[in-house]
Amino acid sequence: MTSTSLPGAATERGVMPAASVRGLSKTYGHGDTTVHALRSVDLDLAPGRFTAIMGPSGSGKSTLMHCLAGLDRPTEGTVSIAGTDITALDDDRLTHFRRDHLGFVFQAFNLLPMLTARQNIMLPFELAGRRLEPGATERIEQVIDVLGLRDRLDHRPGELSGGQQQRVAIARALAADADVVFADEPTGNLDSTASSEVLSYLRRSVIEMGHTVVMVTHELDAAAYADDVVVLADGRVRAHLETPSRDEIVHALEGGDR
Repeated sequence: MTSTSLPGAATERGVMPAASVRGLSKTYGHGDTTVHALRSVDLDLAPGRFTAIMGPSGSGKSTLMHCLAGLDRPTEGTVSIAGTDITALDDDRLTHFRRDHLGFVFQAFNLLPMLTARQNIMLPFELAGRRLEPGATERIEQVIDVLGLRDRLDHRPGELSGGQQQRVAIARALAADADVVFADEPTGNLDSTASSEVLSYLRRSVIEMGHTVVMVTHELDAAAYADDVVVLADGRVRAHLETPSRDEIVHALEGGDR
């Protein structure tokens, strides 16, 4: 189904958006070298769903994710995560917010080679000096089982395949029960079989555990795993599609009407 979701649609349904931006703009450079990466973007992303952000090179999709995730500050506008305006936070508070509320999965798996899979999964807790809250151990064990890592926990990254390493990175992002997990081209370094495996596990984390996943991708096959697809062009939202077909995604990418 194609949705012409207007700003605030998630709120109108009585559900607070997992992430929300208003009037979001990002420019780089000055004068003749100015690049408008984002232009007054308004967007709500629903909780408990898998959203793919797509668009051609230079469309602003990575910039949008970086602003949503607090990795880059917008030139104008606001970004809210689970009701918190992160654009109002100073650098220290923003760093703590990212650590406590957001998860990240990137192309490069970013695992520490000297640590086992389990130690890599638990690393955010160690770095933050956080004790496991009641129920956290059970949740982490569920993440491990959902991602099929039970028999790989004592292996170091060098002993794991690329797909297994990416699953460990996903488990690390999910273990802390983040409000939103951001995945930036998470299958970019994987073959087609491993890519399908990783995307299936991301999908399961949404369906079985209620996580919110926002993924930047340029691959139609990857976007097919998502509930919703946001298509950007020239720094603007061209379409916000709800449970789209492959043909609807292609139509939006080619510049068709919403």
